[in-house]
Amino acid sequence: MNAILDKAIAAMSRLPDAVQEAIAREVLNLIDADARWDTFLGDPRSRNALSQLAAQARDEIARVDVPKF
Repeated sequence: MNAILDKAIAAMSRLPDAVQEAIAREVLNLIDADARWDTFLGDPRSRNALSQLAAQARDEIARVDVPKF
């Protein structure tokens, strides 16, 4: 474990149990969501679909006068 994670866990250990559980659930949800994105983006079907969507977006932008910010 690295130093910042040690520091965060030490700080969380001083919080009420309900808050510790809520934070732990959020961390686990973030880790799970990240793993699901990795699986999704690693699938060649997803890469193909995302490439098609990007091409459609570029085509649409080329056809429309898009204001520059």
